[in-house]
Amino acid sequence: MSSQELIHRLAEPLRSLVLSVTKNADSTVFGTSEQDAADVVTWLEKASKADIVDQSSIKSLDAHLVSRTFLVSNYLTAADVAVYGALHPVICTAKPEQYYSHPSVTRYFDHIQTRPQVRSAAALPFALVSFDIESAPKPTRTVEPPKKKEKTLKVVADAAATAPKAKVTATEVAPSASDADGKKSGKKDKKEPKEKKNDRPVVESGGKKASGKSGGTANEPTAPVPSMIDLRVGHIIDVQKHPDADGLYVEQIDIGEETGPRTVVSGLVNYIPIEQMRDRPLIAVCNLKPANMRGVKSFAMVLCATHKDGKDAGIEIVDPPKHSKPGDRIYFEGPYENDQPLDQLNPKKKIFETIQPGFTTLETREAAWVDPVTKSVHRLRTHGGGDGVCLAPSFVGASLS
Repeated sequence: MSSQELIHRLAEPLRSLVLSVTKNADSTVFGTSEQDAADVVTWLEKASKADIVDQSSIKSLDAHLVSRTFLVSNYLTAADVAVYGALHPVICTAKPEQYYSHPSVTRYFDHIQTRPQVRSAAALPFALVSFDIESAPKPTRTVEPPKKKEKTLKVVADAAATAPKAKVTATEVAPSASDADGKKSGKKDKKEPKEKKNDRPVVESGGKKASGKSGGTANEPTAPVPSMIDLRVGHIIDVQKHPDADGLYVEQIDIGEETGPRTVVSGLVNYIPIEQMRDRPLIAVCNLKPANMRGVKSFAMVLCATHKDGKDAGIEIVDPPKHSKPGDRIYFEGPYENDQPLDQLNPKKKIFETIQPGFTTLETREAAWVDPVTKSVHRLRTHGGGDGVCLAPSFVGASLS
């Protein structure tokens, strides 16, 4: 059965709502690919059934929406309008503790009901629903501290206890006694200073290995490379002006995480109107250390292109490939393609600051990193269904940050 046939089978007033939104829309509202079109049909069938508002169905829908902005791909379809309309009678009467219990559905419902296409078509039965978001339980997002090396004294003691007696020394069994003997004889145990040295983070220059706690993996390169940076496709689902800073926006950005959208603070008020910030895809730098921006903690950074003549000439948000979706990884073409980014960039190592001067837009407006030594060009792109290259809307020769 086609999407149009299913829409005509919907009950009123839901049928009128979906028809009103879709009649003036282009064909994308029914899916831009065969798979998307099939998914739209599946969701229209679900919306036509009464059990879509059952607790089990809402729970399943909440799980489906955890890392999604829309039901199908990354754009509004007839399925979103139908499911929104089907949920409306239940959501509009729900108490805060009820809609807090399924946060992804609540976020999704509020996002769909405020789409201009939906709002202009929604009549009295689908009045705008207000949510007490300020009182909602706040998710806690913490950064794990570096793991400390466990002391091996117990292991050494156990090994000493099971070893032949002839090989057991005072140093292995009783280091404190050995220390006392060292003080008397003027000799010191050479192993103790080594252990203390390994407890201190040491970063050496010139490509030498760094000893101690470096905050990365054992095989982590000493020289910064672009693949250390975690770039992902994101989608702004909400944006407000910062309450205490005229030049800052506070955005909620969906980057495909189970924990929900990230709060991100961006200094774009003087460069991009808030209308152009709403409901737009972007690229987020996701492994910078969280920063407190005038009282609001920011957990990522929006990747922007700055005109080659400077900020006064303009700043624009870099666009991900057209069919990419929130959470898709952005990689650098070439030898870095299969590298994994670091969990978090160490601010002291200035990794992003070292790599950033090589970020630019080519004559084709494609976003790329140019190796300052070899001058090789590595474009920013995604894999999978959204395979394509990231683009600046209009700037050529821009810097990216």
